Amino acid sequence: MSDASAPVINSTHERILQCALKLFAERGFHGTGIRDIAAKAGISTANLYHYGSKEKLLAQIMTSALTRLLSAAHIIRDRVEDPDQRLDALVRMHVITHALSPEASSVVDDQVGALDEKSRAEVVSLRDRYESFYADVVTQGVASGQYSVPDVSAARLGILEMCSGVARWFSPSGRFSALQVADIHVDLVRSLLQAGPSSTPGTPTWLIDTINDIWTLTLPTPEIA
Repeated sequence: MSDASAPVINSTHERILQCALKLFAERGFHGTGIRDIAAKAGISTANLYHYGSKEKLLAQIMTSALTRLLSAAHIIRDRVEDPDQRLDALVRMHVITHALSPEASSVVDDQVGALDEKSRAEVVSLRDRYESFYADVVTQGVASGQYSVPDVSAARLGILEMCSGVARWFSPSGRFSALQVADIHVDLVRSLLQAGPSSTPGTPTWLIDTINDIWTLTLPTPEIA
């Protein structure tokens, strides 16, 4: 097991990772010192080194975030047989989790270059595995005639970039809830793919439960009329 994929040891380790995440998101990796992390976590610098270097903490944060996304994507793939409906579920999951976990999204998307070569290769591998779920459903949709795009790879990148962007502007006190923003992005993605209307309007209860379980959130379940 690599340092990047090592499990959280205890509550102190979890607190350190959360403090490091906030600082990396606010100041960037290079703008954050090991003493800054120790001070925010309320421990000494000497004790912090028992849990790893600044570089190790960054790798663990990124690995944890991508592992959550992969876990959810696997559940979606196993649960939803139809590729078109699976894409809707993947988009909803990605948008909701990026809207509600903006710091992790920012660090993973923007600071891969700060990792050492070994950790960067591991993180990029996880990212590529996650993105392959989108490539697969777009490829299947094009093959079946449901989607029309000039290039599958460009479509995949466009979808993920658009959906990840909610982390930069979403506000819980804004006009739309995270679930409503997910609905909007499903329509935007389907427009990009020149697809028809979604056959699964709204985020299903099982997907909300999946997100709540993996990310330890408390998203409300929509009332059924």
